[in-house]
Amino acid sequence: MVDLIIRNGTFPSDEQNTALKLDIAVDDGRITGIGELEQDCKQDIDARGLHVLPGMIDTHVHFNDPGRTTWEGIATGSRAFASGGGTLYGDMPLNASPPTLDADSFAAKLAVAQRDSVTDFALWGGLTPTNLEHMEALANCGVFAFKAFMSNSGMDDFQAADDATLYEGMVTATKLNLPVAVHAESDALTAHLSQQMISAGKLSPQDYAASRPVTAEVEAIRRAVSLAEATGCKLHIVHVSSGTGVLEVARARARGVDITCETCAHYLHFTEEDLFNFGAILKCAPPLRSEVEQQRLWQCIREGQVNFVTSDHSPSSLDLKDKPDFFEVWGGIAGVEATLLVMLNGMTEHNLTTEDIANLTAGRAAARFGFKDKGRLEVGAHADIVLVDLVDETARKPDNLLSRHKYSPYTSPYTQPLRGRIVSTFVRGQRVFHEDNIVEGVRGQLIKPGHA
Repeated sequence: MVDLIIRNGTFPSDEQNTALKLDIAVDDGRITGIGELEQDCKQDIDARGLHVLPGMIDTHVHFNDPGRTTWEGIATGSRAFASGGGTLYGDMPLNASPPTLDADSFAAKLAVAQRDSVTDFALWGGLTPTNLEHMEALANCGVFAFKAFMSNSGMDDFQAADDATLYEGMVTATKLNLPVAVHAESDALTAHLSQQMISAGKLSPQDYAASRPVTAEVEAIRRAVSLAEATGCKLHIVHVSSGTGVLEVARARARGVDITCETCAHYLHFTEEDLFNFGAILKCAPPLRSEVEQQRLWQCIREGQVNFVTSDHSPSSLDLKDKPDFFEVWGGIAGVEATLLVMLNGMTEHNLTTEDIANLTAGRAAARFGFKDKGRLEVGAHADIVLVDLVDETARKPDNLLSRHKYSPYTSPYTQPLRGRIVSTFVRGQRVFHEDNIVEGVRGQLIKPGHA
């Protein structure tokens, strides 16, 4: 007798408007059968009318624990994540205090995550001028990749990596067989343009966007690619904001560079016009782009040039968003609850299938970062499952959010109701979210690259 059977669910298909209705059996946290199942079970769930997808893997969140839970914490962030269909997140190293730059800071973050996270989690290590000698220790602790900034991170204790630092860090990461991810914006260009704007008293959202043009992203991608080619490093470009940037990644991949990239739900759902209209709630770096660049991004997704989609969930306390000088406003969007729904909303308009969505929100991230047995609905894999009603819709209001601060552009009036509703989320076969409520008592595990 198995622990759980979810019956009559509609599974991902590589064809539009194709229904593949199957049962899925779970025992001891793993998928043990898929098909028309007659076996006995301890718990039987009828998923008739619901789509069964692999739980979302979001490798780009800022939950800020330990030290800055006034912005967001693992307790609130992981619950918000589960409500959005998430089962495994990768927490960034820079916003914790201390940042995840050595074995001691890793241990401090791990202790909080083991205590508070309701979903599985993986941890990034930092790559800065001050911690190159600690990268091997971080790898031994279990980080799945290293994160570097090619522009100002906004955090005094997480310094940007100059070219020499990035080169040496890539040499070490190559020896450790771990990827390096970069925030790719030219610091020289963005700092110069920002200072020009500020000196002239140009402090609006439009001025901020003009200070971080697409060319700053493309230049940094090219430089990171050159260093990765020289060192043999596995390179990942986070939050690519433009189709032009993705095409730069695609050109490098075509000539043999081991490179992947992600974009974020907000670049696919909002444009710079929304930034100009709504202001601080949509400030991020790189900034939102034109509708033309957004359509190029969707085209790159259709053509398979974007590897996966993340949230870059990076909220703050609300006082950091309330500044008359837009350059001083905290740059981060709270979106961890909406990523999967944004992708499902784009499915019909952009000619994607449910299998495409499963790959973009789970499968390819698991493959890139070595999360064995994650990100796919297959016998033997972890039973990380989300049940979605694609007929219903979600109209989020601030009070419905599970994030610490009820401040997100995916709520009314910034966003119209989104197609789809997350019904249930399962982590290794345990239901952690159901019908707008967290099921308390479940705790996630640290997932290391290559480990089952």
